[in-house]
Amino acid sequence: MLVPEFATPADLALCRQMIRQGSKSFHMASLLLPNIYRQHARALYGFCRMADDLVDHATSPAEAVEQLAQRLNAIYAGTPSDNPTDRAFADVVLRFAIPRAVPDALIEGFVWDAQGHHYQTQRDITAYGVRVAGTVGVMMALIMGERRPEALARAIDLGVAMQFSNIARDVEEDQKLGRHYLPSDWLGEGAPNAATRLVQEAETIYARAASGIAQLPRSCRASINAARLLYREIGLVAQRQNHKGRAVVSTARKLSLVGYAILQTPWLRSKLATPCLAEGQFLLDAVAEAPAPQNVAKGFDEQVGWVMKMFIAVESRKS
Repeated sequence: MLVPEFATPADLALCRQMIRQGSKSFHMASLLLPNIYRQHARALYGFCRMADDLVDHATSPAEAVEQLAQRLNAIYAGTPSDNPTDRAFADVVLRFAIPRAVPDALIEGFVWDAQGHHYQTQRDITAYGVRVAGTVGVMMALIMGERRPEALARAIDLGVAMQFSNIARDVEEDQKLGRHYLPSDWLGEGAPNAATRLVQEAETIYARAASGIAQLPRSCRASINAARLLYREIGLVAQRQNHKGRAVVSTARKLSLVGYAILQTPWLRSKLATPCLAEGQFLLDAVAEAPAPQNVAKGFDEQVGWVMKMFIAVESRKS
């Protein structure tokens, strides 16, 4: 049975506008995706942005979370509420069999934000990064048809590294808002040094994530590599500024990094499997327990493979 399509063209246009306004780096990287993946990535972003804003701006985060839980119930039941982001996200989760535990973990991370959660150790901030960004990495991989544990582990790596870069960029801004993400165990070194240490941790994780890109469909690799390099640059700029003010990557530099990502991508290689971050293993377990999607529209790479197999079968009958 074909998965129903709930989103209207207007819904998808709204999601496109949300990503364009909300994340210039993610939007630029997404332009390299084939359209068949790009529209689903935008739908994913739209729901994540909506959920984050709903919890962040709520008078009662608990009530906002309850509302999101009810909306997710409707989405997973195939009856999304009359809301553009819900309809678009329903298409994504049903088409690609995204386990409910993944968006639930994302929302848990938003709750930690609203509650002013403090993080004592690197493991604590990694657990936060897994929830607010590793979950997005997993969902993006599932959209691209990749469900192998080793590939999903690297998608979690990439999300966590990106979140570390964001934290390093926003140290001063977060302090003004009363939010503290740097591990308190590190703060004896001073906030700028602790933030630089987080950037260095991200460097290790970004390098490990690169091997996962080689496991994605070829038509998607340049886009994800561009996202990796663009977000990595945010942390590096923040480090050069000693984490004073907000780090900004110029448009010219972004375009240069996108060009380099395109050139570098064919040379990326999948290396020996490295275990998943312990804090993200529960996401791999959730995917492993979920049924695989059926009747999913094939991407460009998969279409070519299917056509070739059909051609070989036809030719074999002639001989």
